Amino acid sequence: MTDSADRNDHSDTEAIRRVLREHARLAVPVNTVADSDDLYQQGMTSLASVTVMLALEDAFDVEFADRLLRKSTFASIRAIQAAVDEMRAVAT
Repeated sequence: MTDSADRNDHSDTEAIRRVLREHARLAVPVNTVADSDDLYQQGMTSLASVTVMLALEDAFDVEFADRLLRKSTFASIRAIQAAVDEMRAVAT
């Protein structure tokens, strides 16, 4: 992976964390959540996950495909990053 890709991944993760901070209503500070931690166990509700999804679509200029509209897509920062990467790949 190139330095540019590393920077993009870091930038994306920070953007995801920003969205989570603003919309997920976690019971813990988002900076204490590891990329693989279950966001639902950290206090995110299904309703909050819909708000997170809409904010992610705005932040990354993507639209989540119907097949990705499931709980597991939004279960962790890592899962969200994978979904965003997939949506970008489809868009190009």
